[in-house]
Amino acid sequence: MTKISEVVEIMKDAESKALPIVRKYLAPPEKLWQPADFLPVTTDPKFPDSVREIQELSKALDYDLFSVLIGDTITEEALPTYQTWLMQTEGFDQQNSNTWATWLRGWTAEENRHGDLLNTYLYLSGRVDMWQFQVTVQYLIQDGFFVGMEHNPYKSFVYTSFQELATNITHRRVATACKAQGNAPLAKICATIASDEKRHANAYMDFINLLFEYNPSDVIIDFAAMMKHGILMPGHMMQEFGEGKGDIFNHFSNSAARLEIYTGRDYVVILEKLLKRWDIEHRRELNDEGQRARDYLMKLPGRLEAVIKRSKVPQERHRFKWLH
Repeated sequence: MTKISEVVEIMKDAESKALPIVRKYLAPPEKLWQPADFLPVTTDPKFPDSVREIQELSKALDYDLFSVLIGDTITEEALPTYQTWLMQTEGFDQQNSNTWATWLRGWTAEENRHGDLLNTYLYLSGRVDMWQFQVTVQYLIQDGFFVGMEHNPYKSFVYTSFQELATNITHRRVATACKAQGNAPLAKICATIASDEKRHANAYMDFINLLFEYNPSDVIIDFAAMMKHGILMPGHMMQEFGEGKGDIFNHFSNSAARLEIYTGRDYVVILEKLLKRWDIEHRRELNDEGQRARDYLMKLPGRLEAVIKRSKVPQERHRFKWLH
């Protein structure tokens, strides 16, 4: 049996065990918040006053902070790309609506609210060149999503566990910064989105723990392979009109690092959390390659820390075309 066919059989057998995880972390739309809960009601006579309040509060936010908010929104708005890619994962059967596909559709539906809410807020803020913003979103969707997962469920769930923890940190810290700069309504929005990201991260981490029951060596080998490749954030290919790919994401990342919203140290902290959550140090039921992968992963945080200590964040601000 090839590895692919073995993985497909494992994913099929694990469906029944994954179903309680899906039910635990997904909820029907009527029980979840919706963007309208946080936005002015257009039929309210005070709607113009509410919009003016959003614009006044937005003006007071630091340039770097608002840049990070826009970059986060662009990443959220590229959601169609992520679902298209992940739905091709081995063992996901969209046609027959298996447990994994049910999760992915539900996850996508929940994540879609994030972009809808933040996009509308940016429009109402009056600080954003929406044409430039929308062009960047379109670029990101059409350029695709390449992060070294190869339609492998082990790698996919490692990636999504890491990425959801990263977005939880980012949205949570943007919320804290917004509150400190006097924008409590936006802080509430970002904190609410961060809570979703944490819940989704817990689901993906539970999926990996479940798959460890079947083939621990391959799971840990693929975990190590993802870390060797490096966890690239979903927006790593974002670009502005007239600019090349890659540079804009670096500028966005530097803005986040200057404000300590997301730094290289956070990358290590997330890795350490995954190592602990999946009890990597104490995994003993491994073949030789799995043992080497485990040893590599346990040493990796220290190696990354050494790299971080030598790194410096550029202090010069980039003038984003999205932001007036």
